[in-house]
Amino acid sequence: METCATDHRREIRFLLNDDEQRVAEVGAEDTLLDFLRLRRRLTGTKEGCAEGDCGACTVLVGRLAGGDLVYEPVNACIRLLASLDGCHVVTVEHLGAHGLHPVQRAMVAHHASQCGFCTPGIVMALAALWLETPAPDDAQIETALQGNLCRCTGYAPILRAAKSARDFGDPGDDPLVAGRAGVAARLAALRDGRRVEVARGDSRAILPADVDDFAALFAAEPQATVVAGATDVGLWVTKGLKRIGPAIFIGHLDGLRRVELAGGALEIGAGASYAEAAPALVAAFPHLGDYWNRIGGPQVRAMGTVGGNIANGSPIGDTPPALIALGAEVVLRRGDARRVLPLEAFFLDYGKQDRAPGEFVESLRVPLAAPGARHAAYKVSKRRDEDISAVAAGFAVTVEGGTITAARLAFGGMAGVPKRAARAEAALVGRPWAEATLIAAAGELPRDFTPLSDWRASAAYRMRVAQNLFRRFWLEQAEAGV
Repeated sequence: METCATDHRREIRFLLNDDEQRVAEVGAEDTLLDFLRLRRRLTGTKEGCAEGDCGACTVLVGRLAGGDLVYEPVNACIRLLASLDGCHVVTVEHLGAHGLHPVQRAMVAHHASQCGFCTPGIVMALAALWLETPAPDDAQIETALQGNLCRCTGYAPILRAAKSARDFGDPGDDPLVAGRAGVAARLAALRDGRRVEVARGDSRAILPADVDDFAALFAAEPQATVVAGATDVGLWVTKGLKRIGPAIFIGHLDGLRRVELAGGALEIGAGASYAEAAPALVAAFPHLGDYWNRIGGPQVRAMGTVGGNIANGSPIGDTPPALIALGAEVVLRRGDARRVLPLEAFFLDYGKQDRAPGEFVESLRVPLAAPGARHAAYKVSKRRDEDISAVAAGFAVTVEGGTITAARLAFGGMAGVPKRAARAEAALVGRPWAEATLIAAAGELPRDFTPLSDWRASAAYRMRVAQNLFRRFWLEQAEAGV
């Protein structure tokens, strides 16, 4: 329930390297990067793209999750300061406070830096990998570096450095490993279960005490900006120079981060990050493994949330096409009232969703696959990693006795909203499972969509790509022997 105003805390509390921070002057738009560089003069963290794309600003953020202390790489340029309450921020200065870290020593030994601007961010990304996987393989290293750009060194020496980091030290001796229990205790002591309200000037930032407090607060202030991971909202601030206050931050609410199997469905809390949702989601739907790893880089997947990707209503969001194809439902809440919609019904028109003032996405329900279902998810973009989709698609086709008995086909980038291809679906149902059937269904796409041209892709390209995915789906299923 909503707490009394006298119970509100008027400062955020977090750990920065070894020091506790108590900051009262915090606006909704204030970024971690500006705090580090301008207010604490920790200039090892660089500003490059200011949109979470280049990784030069990468830091580690530790948080308590299920009683464990988890460190994740994040982009400080779009991580908003208010969201750090109860967290441990680790910068590159702290990483080498007692001599070069093994990752740093490996970078030196393999000449993995030239101009050096990108190096601190790369070191922090590899330090995150080091903490979780001290002896990574090539694929794990490449995944860890998806969110980091280097324009002059070339990646070969960086990859060699990542591969050899364990030769320069034992992960058990890392202060972030050896001191984990102590840091966890300090973070637990910072938690008091109270609502936090801070401001800088007239820009307010509010952290609800719990999910019920959030529901009551948002119902009372429906004009407020809701901030979960800020991988989208952060760009409103850094690129659009938008004022987002009052802003309600919800990334700390454990009640919105649950991911669990219940009643024949996978339930994903709207505040669960892409990284948190991945293990259960991929276990239930293996075809989403590669697709999920193409959502941003590790920094974006650690911050961005599944619910946020749904709630912002983007026609090119990565998750809606794949989830719509799986028959996902969205649970909306306003105050104590809830309602459930098929996910595709949530998107009404460009920039418009079926969501009343004060109503928010609380969770998603994804039913487990029925026997005979064949699935695929595709993302077409100019760059393989950390790029925005030109076209995204989700396929779910059920085959019984050689006949297609059900089909759900959803596309992003083909209309003003993520949308099912109703005529193409109808062309599949009742037809034999055959390549000719899929090609004929692809021919119905011009009746389902009229895509637009923009800087990502032309309308003609989008249509051709989307139609080609039908044949790709057939070839992949044939190769898998199904």
